[in-house]
Amino acid sequence: MADDNKTVESTETEGKNFIHAFVEEDIGPGGRYEGMQVHTRFPPEPNGYLHIGHCKALTIDFGTAEKFGGICNLRMDDTNPAKEDTEFVDAIKEDIHWLGFDWGDRFYYGSDYFEKDYEYAVELIKKGLAYVCDLTPEEFKENRGDIGKPAVSPYRDRDVEENLDLFERMKNGEFPEGSRTLRAKIDLASGNFNLRDPVMYRIRYIDHHRQGTKWCIFPMYDFAHPIQDALEGITHSLCSLEYEEHRPLYDWVVNNVSIPYHKPRQIEFARLGINYTVMSKRKLRQLVEQHYVSGWDDPRMPTLCGLRRRGFTPESIRSFCERIGVAKAPSTIEYSFLEHCLREDLNEHAERTMAVLHPVKLIVTNYPEKKVETFVVDNNPTDPNAGSHEITFSRELWIEEDDFMEEPVPKYKRLTPNGPECRLKGAYLVQCTGCKKDENGKVVEVYATYDPNSRGGDPADGRKVKGATLHWVDAATAIDAEVRLYDYLFSDPSPDGPDKNFLDCLNPNSLEVLCGCKIEPELARAAAEYDKTERAGKTAPTFQFMRLGYFCLDSRDSTADNIVFNRSVSLKDSFKK
Repeated sequence: MADDNKTVESTETEGKNFIHAFVEEDIGPGGRYEGMQVHTRFPPEPNGYLHIGHCKALTIDFGTAEKFGGICNLRMDDTNPAKEDTEFVDAIKEDIHWLGFDWGDRFYYGSDYFEKDYEYAVELIKKGLAYVCDLTPEEFKENRGDIGKPAVSPYRDRDVEENLDLFERMKNGEFPEGSRTLRAKIDLASGNFNLRDPVMYRIRYIDHHRQGTKWCIFPMYDFAHPIQDALEGITHSLCSLEYEEHRPLYDWVVNNVSIPYHKPRQIEFARLGINYTVMSKRKLRQLVEQHYVSGWDDPRMPTLCGLRRRGFTPESIRSFCERIGVAKAPSTIEYSFLEHCLREDLNEHAERTMAVLHPVKLIVTNYPEKKVETFVVDNNPTDPNAGSHEITFSRELWIEEDDFMEEPVPKYKRLTPNGPECRLKGAYLVQCTGCKKDENGKVVEVYATYDPNSRGGDPADGRKVKGATLHWVDAATAIDAEVRLYDYLFSDPSPDGPDKNFLDCLNPNSLEVLCGCKIEPELARAAAEYDKTERAGKTAPTFQFMRLGYFCLDSRDSTADNIVFNRSVSLKDSFKK
């Protein structure tokens, strides 16, 4: 893997990753969990929607359990109630199921353990391993010391009875918010500052989304999390790399409370970084709340609901997470590799159709005015079982505006007056004869003649066709649609970089909305069928618009009467293998 400040083009791995190697060692002969079932957990905080970075973590948690025939819990880390909500709980569950993972009946809340957390905190006080501290966070920071200089707390030597009394009164709401904390008594001179008497409880007068106002003291993550892991029988607590320095505190907690179970093992891995995006939930929330995007499910967002609305499939995202591997060193993956994984999946499964995004009328002047023909199109040439559908052909068609040029540039092989013959995909050969313009000089109609002996696109006499193959839609049966073209949300590949305001890096051209696009009736039928379905937690139908890319029906805005497509990914692959 590359250094933190480098972008890696591919991180496809061979063999087992280091987490699986540790697990095999632990459950093997003489291992700490010999003969036990592997048990992991995924503990998201319900203060936002899951994004692609969380997806790496949850595929590691659930995937490791799957690999070793184990189980994985889903636990909402709702010990910090400031911005937690049941909306996010429901969305997280929906996203995990969409990816194809399931926790069975092993769904928990961190707040389920508040009583136990409190009991273990009291136990630590009785053992002389915790004390109530009156220093404010600012005061403790001032007294935290430095390397070679111990921290100082004038309240560290309070006796057990006084600490028990003060802690109970904290629980009873007798003290102002922020006036007191409960600290672990570990080592004020430790070189690991996380062990310099870290806070285990703080006072917060706030309404909890599940507990209401029952509690006014809340455990810190570093105290509650190891207890919850141990109580649930977790064998391997897999977490991101920033918790590596917190591991001694994790071990200190589970080793000093009397949980009658085995002790979990914490293993850290590098977070997922992707260029042209941000992964901070705080920053994603800011984008939503300040209306830089249309919501958490905006197709430009790296959230799973945003990627789903854009047309990403669960298979493409799981493939991406598996192929980038698991590493200890931080790195940044190209967004184009995520698109590459989607393109691979859609190439195998997406139905081929035709749509015209910038339409101009093509009139085949020698085609009979009232004649209509039907052509059969394979839905997917890579899949013989994908079936086919019919399209119609008549005298007036829609083609792309840039498939005609009155004064062609060198090597232009599309329609131009007296230019080369071009194929209309699956239909006939045509040759341009001229055009019509409006009062502003804009081309509104293109004229051509067709060769009636070239049905299917091949001339009867076998002559060589020098022009390009063009897609088209029959004007008589075409349906209007809105198409949204999405690009990177940020124009800077490193919007989260040092000395940058990520909002200054927003791409002003990240969304282009095209109205009056022309689509074939097959797409309108799919839109009508989709309009009748339950959309929550599902990817909308995605199609390949020939020559243009892969496009997905918009799960929020598209209806049978107002068809909206989102571009999922272009046909051109910019990822360098």
